[in-house]
Amino acid sequence: MKRIILLALATAAMGQDPLSLKEAVGQALQLHPSLRASAAARDVAKAGITEARSGLLPKVNYSESWTRSDNPVFVFSSLLTQRQFTQESFALPALNRPGFLNNFQSVVAAEQPLYDGGKTRHAVQVAELAQSSAGESMRRERMDAIQRTARAYYAALLTAEQLRVTAQAQRSAESGLERAEARRSAGMATDADVLSIRVHLAKVKEEEIQRTADLEVARASLNEAMGLPLDTAHTLTTSLKDLPVSPESLAGLEQSSRGRPENRQAQLARDIAVVRQADARSNYMPQVVARGAFEAARQRFYNQGGANWLVSIGLRWNLFNGLADKARIESSVAAQRQADAEGARIESAVRLQVRQAWANLKAAQQRIQTARAAAEEAQESLRISQNRYAAGLATVTDLLRTETALIETQTRQIAAIHDQRVAAMLLELAAGTLTADSEVLN
Repeated sequence: MKRIILLALATAAMGQDPLSLKEAVGQALQLHPSLRASAAARDVAKAGITEARSGLLPKVNYSESWTRSDNPVFVFSSLLTQRQFTQESFALPALNRPGFLNNFQSVVAAEQPLYDGGKTRHAVQVAELAQSSAGESMRRERMDAIQRTARAYYAALLTAEQLRVTAQAQRSAESGLERAEARRSAGMATDADVLSIRVHLAKVKEEEIQRTADLEVARASLNEAMGLPLDTAHTLTTSLKDLPVSPESLAGLEQSSRGRPENRQAQLARDIAVVRQADARSNYMPQVVARGAFEAARQRFYNQGGANWLVSIGLRWNLFNGLADKARIESSVAAQRQADAEGARIESAVRLQVRQAWANLKAAQQRIQTARAAAEEAQESLRISQNRYAAGLATVTDLLRTETALIETQTRQIAAIHDQRVAAMLLELAAGTLTADSEVLN
């Protein structure tokens, strides 16, 4: 029995693996399905380059067919192709009313583009740009995975700290209830004082219950962000403490944001529009193709036949296509204008995100200082109120008011620290510099 208990304890301890924020981010980058999906999209774009380049290579096809007919023209031409034409084939009855003839035809045909007006080159350029865009999408997804995991981790830490503050407030309320009951027994307090503290204690217990539920949800959200089963247990080792961050100048951060995946994708979209415009114009250019074929025709599948081959060069020039080519050019020009406008919109939105994150970080740092001072004052105020209440110099209302004020200031301090860490992380995200090795994740 003892061995079973020890085994159960060991299993539980193994389930509570220590987990730092950077370790959580590393898990997310390895396991989350969104990263696997973006990697697959990048591979699809890479295969598109090979597909586009295939336009430069010859196309070779093999075909096999069997035909049986007594059509005079078919019989005449098939005998010639099969190299089976004889003197008797010129007889009028044989020409007018030939018997049924089999023709097994094997053809190997090859086609090599010699000039296509640059269409294959344009297709390759678009595919390469699409691959670069897919790479930027993957980089953006990695950054999003980092910020999702960090936010979930910070939320779990914040909820755990709020639960700790609530538990501390509950112990303080229970101690106050004991003092109030002792004073009532000594005739120094009334039932109203005891009931007021009991109501306050019940409220604190309700908050503790809610915080406990919130913590379970926060831990499940963290597991989802990491791509793990929702009930995976961890011991979070990164402390919720304010970071000694000194953000760069706003101008420098905005300059860094030009390297954001969104900006890079907008530029790639412009480049794709330019290439497609050139491709639309290439429809007016001629196309030159070389063709070759080897044919074997036989009366039987394995004999009584002949072979021939041919080589040709063909030119195709689109002189008029019902204004479709002109419409494609106009469409591509409009698409380029659209890409330019969209790129300008994205660049402005990114700069706004940088400014918002920069302002939020500064505000959070100032809130930490204010909340820390207020928490210290509230702690001292509660100590004084407890002493005054014990000496009969303060009412229970004063005591409960100071206890509530302490809970609120401690909660605000924790929230300010949480907001500072999130703001520091989001500032790097907005500037496009957030990676798994960023200092803000320590």
